[in-house]
Amino acid sequence: MRVSRIRVMMASMLVALALGSVAAADAGAAPVWKFNGTTLAGHEDILGAAISSSMTIPGMTTTCEHFLYNMKVENSGGTGKGEITELPLFECHTGSGICTVEAIEAEKLPWPTKLMTISGTPYLFIEGIHVSILYGGEECALGETVVPITGTAAGSISNATESATFNKSTFTAAGASLKAAGTPIEWTGLFPTEGFEWHRNESISVG
Repeated sequence: MRVSRIRVMMASMLVALALGSVAAADAGAAPVWKFNGTTLAGHEDILGAAISSSMTIPGMTTTCEHFLYNMKVENSGGTGKGEITELPLFECHTGSGICTVEAIEAEKLPWPTKLMTISGTPYLFIEGIHVSILYGGEECALGETVVPITGTAAGSISNATESATFNKSTFTAAGASLKAAGTPIEWTGLFPTEGFEWHRNESISVG
């Protein structure tokens, strides 16, 4: 009886170890960029324009009507990587009646990006973000002040809509954080994507 129990315990341990290995492999499987369902080989430029995007600094929201981006992507080391090379921002304004946006510029480009999986959902993680905003307005508390926006951002990717969504929940899930002059802020946005170089008109997915 004792030998049988030991055999049962050993078998259970082996099964547990096998299942643990499978789980570890699943958890460690990094997502990659795909076009028409085929894993990307080489590089590709991805372009997009935000359907909506805004940054909320405590007490004031800044929105840009034209929020464009250019991101060069590749698969390297078994995972999707890339960098945002261009981020022109136009027609930006605040939700305040007394503060205006005199100038806004993305700086210190390119910004590195990488893909990750969180609870089964693919995410795009952006590092090295640096945006400078010059506010104006005689009665604006931030008038004639350049406010630096720095940190990281993360958005969940939808293969069905070929887009990435950035909000408070996606930031928290990925451990991303943006700050304005040291004060935490929120960034929300919906960003569609499309290939621009070798894979134009092909569907983009991550998996």
